[in-house]
Amino acid sequence: MNDVSIRRATPADARILSTLAVATFPLACPAGTTTENIAQFCATRLSVDAFDAYLASAEHALWLSFASDEAVGYVMLVSREPSDPDVAGVLQHRPTVEISKIYVLASHHGRSIASRLMDTVIEAARLEGAASMWLGVNRDNERANGFYQKTGFELVGTRSFLVGTSIEADFVREKPLTTDPYPAVS
Repeated sequence: MNDVSIRRATPADARILSTLAVATFPLACPAGTTTENIAQFCATRLSVDAFDAYLASAEHALWLSFASDEAVGYVMLVSREPSDPDVAGVLQHRPTVEISKIYVLASHHGRSIASRLMDTVIEAARLEGAASMWLGVNRDNERANGFYQKTGFELVGTRSFLVGTSIEADFVREKPLTTDPYPAVS
């Protein structure tokens, strides 16, 4: 798509990111997640203040995608070891980085925007020297799991993820990164 662009987010983008996040996060939630729990998660983890903090942190990097002039998706990379022992125990490659969020508006699904965002963060992780990337995805989110499988994220474990007061079940997926485009075959 020629009309899609991606750029690194700046502190001035906190409101745009929050608006996108609040619009897209419910797409990743299983049917049983209540609107109250989604609203609580959005108010605490996806607010303008939360994105102000992410953008001010050296551990977080965010990118926005635009279709023409409309912000339609975003991705957040977190550069630190996982603090969740369930995650830390199943990852096989170090150092690692987390794709904490990658979302595209439903009206723009199927246009390769998520793939372009993924390519952007994979390149950033490689430049950073990461040996792998990992993410958590709700086990019932078939669309996302299919996308991650297709992009090389292998299922390596599970974790619990708190949305409001609801404990959700996530798959942990990891993608090994190589700087050698032609790895040795054994």
